[in-house]
Amino acid sequence: MDSVHLKYLAVTPVDLQWGAAVNSVGLQQIAPGTDYPPRNHPSRYIFNVENGRILHEYQLLYITEGRGKFYCETLGRKKAIPVTSGTMFLLFPGEWHSYHPDPQTGWKEYWIGFNGDFASNLINKKFISKDKPIFKVNIHEDIVALYDEAITVATEQESGFQQLLGGIVARLISLAYFYDKNHPYQNSDTANKIGQAKVMIQESYMDISPEEIASRLCLSYSSFRKTFKEYTGFSPARYINEVRMSKAKELLTNTSMSIKEVAFHVGYNNHDYFFTAFRHVTGRTPAEYRAMTQGTSL
Repeated sequence: MDSVHLKYLAVTPVDLQWGAAVNSVGLQQIAPGTDYPPRNHPSRYIFNVENGRILHEYQLLYITEGRGKFYCETLGRKKAIPVTSGTMFLLFPGEWHSYHPDPQTGWKEYWIGFNGDFASNLINKKFISKDKPIFKVNIHEDIVALYDEAITVATEQESGFQQLLGGIVARLISLAYFYDKNHPYQNSDTANKIGQAKVMIQESYMDISPEEIASRLCLSYSSFRKTFKEYTGFSPARYINEVRMSKAKELLTNTSMSIKEVAFHVGYNNHDYFFTAFRHVTGRTPAEYRAMTQGTSL
């Protein structure tokens, strides 16, 4: 297992009154040929692939790399549903299920577990159903960003964090529904690769290069660059820089990091080059931008 980020939360009756309260959120990357679930899987969510399990909560999972199989009671315990990258699937409370990555590929999974009337209302209105637990959504950076935000919110646990997490749950289910509805109309292979490229950039903007992305997607650089620009309006290098600048703005506004620390954190080893690049993009120096957004004087 290459990486794992887990957060398990207590939920109060007051939290549930919001409509959705989160019990767990996290991500884990399962390397090919390794145990699943990982040996450090919490006893609260004890899981054996062969025997399956029944949870007392909803869980919405998103597979962004690799492939595997999914099983559930409603569709038949022995009916293996293929799961590929770009698939989301919803686990329902009280229903037996099982799933696992292909040992040859492993997979990367995000999940969020929750309870509340929000999902129950969607079932009653027939927006979601045990008969259709799979959502074909492709790879989208906005979905990954929401899972990442949920992990951050659950880690910091500031006042009202459960209500914020409830909003993230609603957004994730909405996007699963929306992208699945539009999936038949998309060029899934091309859209999937561009989505994967965006996610790679969001996760590794500090040091990733366009050439490395093209290689990981098994594309020639010229083909990747052309397709990426057609879909996003930016060259891959420009897009990486835009992500770096966006992160720099966030750090300048919301942290007390020095400008040199911000430069290093977003992938600029040369402070002067960061200064020039930031001013070119924003029209302000980093110090001027911080003063403006924080309401301070230079």
